Amino acid sequence: TVKRKKKNISEISLMIQAFQNFILWDYQRTSIAASHFGLFLSMYLITVFGNLLIILAVSLDSHLQTPMYFFLSNLSFVDICFTTTTIPKMLQNIWTQNKVITYEGCIIQMYFFILFATLDMFLLTVMAYDRFVAICHPLHYTVIMKPLLCRLLVLASWIMSALNSLFQSIMVLWLSFCTDFEIPHFFCEINQVVQLACSDTSLNDTVMYFAAGVYGGASLTGILYSYFKIVSSIQRISSLRGKYKAFSTCASHLSVVSLFYCTVLGVYLSASATHSSHSSAVASVMYTVVTPMLNPFIYSLKNKDIKRALRRITGMAAM
Repeated sequence: TVKRKKKNISEISLMIQAFQNFILWDYQRTSIAASHFGLFLSMYLITVFGNLLIILAVSLDSHLQTPMYFFLSNLSFVDICFTTTTIPKMLQNIWTQNKVITYEGCIIQMYFFILFATLDMFLLTVMAYDRFVAICHPLHYTVIMKPLLCRLLVLASWIMSALNSLFQSIMVLWLSFCTDFEIPHFFCEINQVVQLACSDTSLNDTVMYFAAGVYGGASLTGILYSYFKIVSSIQRISSLRGKYKAFSTCASHLSVVSLFYCTVLGVYLSASATHSSHSSAVASVMYTVVTPMLNPFIYSLKNKDIKRALRRITGMAAM
């Protein structure tokens, strides 16, 4: 029995050693080569700097201490985390020409990517609800959108996102990987990792599609319902100026929602149409890098309050 236990322990250790590394995209064989390092580094720095400015503007300007900007600062923080989950590792791989990521690192990256992607969806839904209350129930806005409710909505978004990410990551831990450890992506995207498994992945596929349908469907339904009620409410406003003022309060959010969902849907529709991991990985750059980078510009260009706060911050920095 002692020998059998030692044999089992040695087999387990060999399994752990086999799971030490995954190999990410071969940058030498694809369009993303070392020459693109500066481009992605610039995009990452713009993303972090732009979203940090939004957070600072909301934190330092007393006029921005409202539910809408509270949710916006949370979205900016999540966008920074979302991009940081994948891009620094990709930059390191491009710079060092080292494609290896450890098994533990891959699972951790996968966990945080799912966490912040799901959280992005929920925060956009919460922000749509905030605009719905502001436009459809303006007299009761301060009563409904109390600070406690705002914090609870953000907390609930974090909890649901964390549970989804944790469950899906644990499901991957049960999979067995044989010989093929090369992930045809620039980060540990869960679908690509599951496809490498040599054990049965039917349960993982079911969980992934179910989570995408429930979380993504619920988020998109909430946003569409909110904007349906918003449009109906705006149509009842008699003056053209009143309609424009009401619509302008949600124009930035609508632009961000459209950009996020169009890029995400575009990625998966193009991947399913072409069945190409390469095209899917290239398209993924849109919602992992481009969308978080553009969000601060969208809000600062279309929002006078944010513009004023940013001018005040840049003026203080110049002094």
